[in-house]
Amino acid sequence: MATVLVIGASRGIGLEFVRQYVTEGARVIATARDATGLARLRELGATALKVDVADPASVSGLAWLLDGESIDIALYVAGVWSDHGATTPPTQPEFDRVLHTNVLGAMQAIPQVAPLVATSRQGGRFAFITSGMGQIGAVESSYGWTYRVSKAALNMAVVAAQHDYPGTIMVALCPGWVQTDMGGAGAPLTVQQSVTAMRATLAGLDAGHKGAFLHHDGRRYETF
Repeated sequence: MATVLVIGASRGIGLEFVRQYVTEGARVIATARDATGLARLRELGATALKVDVADPASVSGLAWLLDGESIDIALYVAGVWSDHGATTPPTQPEFDRVLHTNVLGAMQAIPQVAPLVATSRQGGRFAFITSGMGQIGAVESSYGWTYRVSKAALNMAVVAAQHDYPGTIMVALCPGWVQTDMGGAGAPLTVQQSVTAMRATLAGLDAGHKGAFLHHDGRRYETF
């Protein structure tokens, strides 16, 4: 039985990862920041841990909560949106909100979780849900300026950290444009379609994918 960790699983893509992996028969550990999110996870059959990725003190306790675990698949799904363009500078609270959740939380999680993934006998994988909007080589506008910056930083954090954790396959994985609160109802992919595709991509990873930036269906981005 595989053990799966989903960080940021109270709704949307994270919750769907939990649902699909539990249905598949995996043992799932998942985090949420409030009682409502924790209740959703328990209803699906996951082991629920209270972690707020935007709070450094909360994330710093993750290793203690996971003490003794061996993780086959870890997913950092937590992320928040900011829609301002470059004509409007972000306020410090807005910048901190986005960068703490999308980048700092992931960078705090890596040294706590990656060693546990490296102990997997199934070839441990650690994926970080990013966005094509963070691709520096293909910027079409400043829309979502702060969000773009955060995802570009997350991509760098993943590819840089890969060098310190050779026993773990680490990837930055874009879910596509998905029908979530962030993506909106007009997005072409349902949450179920996106997560099903990403799970297939994760299952097909090998050592050649270390540090890769991937589409939900496994295609590589040509540039970061």
